[in-house]
Amino acid sequence: MNAREATAEYRLCHWSQIIREQKESGLSITAFCKQAGFHENRYYYWQKKLREAAIEQLSKHEDEPKKLVTHGFTEVKVYGQSNVPVVAGAGTQLHMEASGVKISIDSGYPVNNVALLIRELSRPC
Repeated sequence: MNAREATAEYRLCHWSQIIREQKESGLSITAFCKQAGFHENRYYYWQKKLREAAIEQLSKHEDEPKKLVTHGFTEVKVYGQSNVPVVAGAGTQLHMEASGVKISIDSGYPVNNVALLIRELSRPC
């Protein structure tokens, strides 16, 4: 990685954190930007850049589905070694939050798969 790429990655990580802070603050984007001391156009510029980087990252994985979920709920299927979906048993629901993402799973879901999911959601930029 050269200096230009490292700088771009640093800026994306920095703005990813700022956008996460805005969402957690409960403030509108306009109010947050005013409080933080920058124009909201700058916020939207970097939000667009982050989305583009995410799309670029997803497109590198040809064998994975390219469906993007911006908000709401989505089903996550974890495949075992035999490439057969792992089915959770009936039981109590577990609710957790990692990196601003809320997860609800059946308590019978395999612990190893939960750990993998959390690890992926918790990865830094």
